[in-house]
Amino acid sequence: MGFDLLSLVRMAGGLALFVYGMGVMGDGLERAAGPALERTLQKMTGNLFRSLLLGVLVTAVIQSSSATTVMVVGFVNAGIMTLRQSVGVILGANIGTTVTAQLLRLDSGGALGGSLLMQLIRPKNLAWLAVVCGVLVMMRSKGRRGRSAADILLGFGLLFIGMSSMEAAVAPLAELPQFASLFAAVSNPVLGILAGTVVTAVIQSSSASVGILQALSTTGLIRWSAAVPIILGQNIGTCITAFLSALGGSKNARRTAMVHFYFNLIGSAVFLVGIYTIQYTIGLPFFEEAIGKSGIANFHTVFNVGATLLFLPFTGVLVKLAEGTVPSGREEPDPLARLEPRFLSTPQLALDQARQCVADMGKAAQENVQFCIGGILNGDALPEQQFAKNEAFLDRAEVEIGKYLVAVRSDLPENLRQMHAELLHSLSDFEKVGDYAQNIFDRAQDMRARGLRFSGDAAKELGVMCAAVTEQLRLTVAGYTGSEPNAAEQVEPLEEIVDDLKDLLKERHIARLGSEGCEMQAGVMYLDAVHDLEKIGDHCVNLAVYTLQLRDGHGQFDTHSYSKRAYLTSEAFRSEVARYRVQYLTPLGS
Repeated sequence: MGFDLLSLVRMAGGLALFVYGMGVMGDGLERAAGPALERTLQKMTGNLFRSLLLGVLVTAVIQSSSATTVMVVGFVNAGIMTLRQSVGVILGANIGTTVTAQLLRLDSGGALGGSLLMQLIRPKNLAWLAVVCGVLVMMRSKGRRGRSAADILLGFGLLFIGMSSMEAAVAPLAELPQFASLFAAVSNPVLGILAGTVVTAVIQSSSASVGILQALSTTGLIRWSAAVPIILGQNIGTCITAFLSALGGSKNARRTAMVHFYFNLIGSAVFLVGIYTIQYTIGLPFFEEAIGKSGIANFHTVFNVGATLLFLPFTGVLVKLAEGTVPSGREEPDPLARLEPRFLSTPQLALDQARQCVADMGKAAQENVQFCIGGILNGDALPEQQFAKNEAFLDRAEVEIGKYLVAVRSDLPENLRQMHAELLHSLSDFEKVGDYAQNIFDRAQDMRARGLRFSGDAAKELGVMCAAVTEQLRLTVAGYTGSEPNAAEQVEPLEEIVDDLKDLLKERHIARLGSEGCEMQAGVMYLDAVHDLEKIGDHCVNLAVYTLQLRDGHGQFDTHSYSKRAYLTSEAFRSEVARYRVQYLTPLGS
């Protein structure tokens, strides 16, 4: 039977099963490993060899150098990893990607013995048992670990079933002289590299394209002279995924993709020149012989290991080339770049990045409160440009972080559900603090334009309340960011004083208005400022309670009930209130 349309359909179906199985197995392995792989990469040091080993490990687990490189591009874009730190991981990823080809070579005829037991454990035969076990595990298990185990088994089985289907479909090609002629033409190194590059770029996986080449090699018509340039081209073609991932990213993210490209391009050029120099001088006796699955796997491994060893002393050259290709320029860092879509598949990492962005909101809100207080108290010139920049960031961050959190997958473990809820609450409260700062800022500008000032007593009393709220917000941000672990516990005792200050200042200021001790226009703005400051304090309490509840493992985020239980009945709470009373109320004679 010749190669016909039905054979082509079977080959396409086998390829689909192969690629799908590789993806399912990789996803299952990644979930089984948990977020440990990404957290390990996130904490990467500048040690090149450690980075290299981690790149090998992560890629071997997830079965895709493209996925690892995309992950690294995401870390660099988010500012978690530097460009130089990324080089070692990329070098290691290229070694780790050879695992799939070595796994597939186990099905070569000479790779295992001929006994019945050895035949049964050949991956091609074991694959069907793996699929059966995977389906059984999937049907009986509802937990994440069970689903991960089922995916690993199913992916392993489908990978080899797909390979077997491709091998059976391409077997008739051995009888076609046109097929032999095609690969004779591809023996031209330039055409071979181009063919390998294009095929890999289209399917965006060097492991899959090498698997296809291994399947075709079972026809016995592919020679070493054709396979070598194709494999080199496949390593170049896999760079397309990193390029696509870096589009729209920072300059360093694009440079990271270029490091991956230059590694494979220069490595391929060096190997190609070296191999053909040997061939045309002393000759390679096997070069015109047929290559099998084992030969393809071994050359793929030799190239990636050899190229890595070649570049280890020259990683700085790769960085220089990447920096030269993507030159420096003025680039305003975006704090929200941490919200990497690539991290959504690892909720722990995604939530950690979102929390840092919320912490940036807190710092921006804190700075704006300081700006507006200086203006309302002293009539200082207001930094309008920086204030507007902070307020625009707060508004944008609330939307972008909210969308990012919604995109985080819903089947989260209990601790991550609590963190997810805390983030949704906190970003809203920090944005509201910014809104009240905007109110005070607008009044300060209005007073400055009209030449209005508060009376001496009014300014002194308002200054005390501003100092209390400023300290309350400082404690809130310090507790949220973790720079002062116990700071959040002091926020609500201080809120008791802020509430008392609000009542005292309103009472005294209304008395001054009645005795004409203050202008009416300034007096209205004064009362509005007191109201806004008190509202800022209320949101600080919410944020502090969220921080404490997350720390203590309480996920309901009922601020009132939690406050009563945790604070109001404690001696420590009363002691803090008394201390703050002396600090802020006693100087006002209250």
